[in-house]
Amino acid sequence: MTFVTRIAGTAALGAVMVIGSSLSAPPAQAGYIVTLTQAGTSVVASGSGLIDLTGLTFESSASNITIAINPSVGTMVIGPTPMTGNAGDQYFGLSGPTSFGSGGFTVATSGSGDIVGEVFGTLYVTKGYVSDNALSSSATWNNATLNSLGVTPGAYEWTWGTGSNQNLTLDIMAAPVPEPSALSALGVGLAALASAAVRRRRRQI
Repeated sequence: MTFVTRIAGTAALGAVMVIGSSLSAPPAQAGYIVTLTQAGTSVVASGSGLIDLTGLTFESSASNITIAINPSVGTMVIGPTPMTGNAGDQYFGLSGPTSFGSGGFTVATSGSGDIVGEVFGTLYVTKGYVSDNALSSSATWNNATLNSLGVTPGAYEWTWGTGSNQNLTLDIMAAPVPEPSALSALGVGLAALASAAVRRRRRQI
């Protein structure tokens, strides 16, 4: 009886250890993720993550890289502005969507951080970038909307392998819709203004 009890205890301990190890295991990295959102009268792209260059082929280094978006051909590069002095490395070999909207080429108003982007199946990263180092970048288009840039909300992913950091994802968030209460308040306000205008006209007659 004692022998059976020990086996049961050992099995339970093993189960606890397996569960504990799975809980403490680090989550898989998501590669590099760029989120494109409407922020007031501007559209903002914010990106962060890690990139594993394994599986890509170095093409060349480039200078004066333009920070811009072109949804109709599925390209976007974010990072520091102005473009003068922007140096980056180009790697080819990734595959993914060839468009994420109908909009044309639009240069960003401002940007900062590391150069990261995709242009016609070529990955752009800050010059000298080493795999699996943290990257962070942003770009802003002032006096713009998601609609004026011609982007279609959704998730778009470019990959070049099955590794955890062998992907570049663009998340385009749908523009927020005003709540019904806000629309009602706006309607009441407009009605009040119209009523006041009518009263003024009557006094003038």
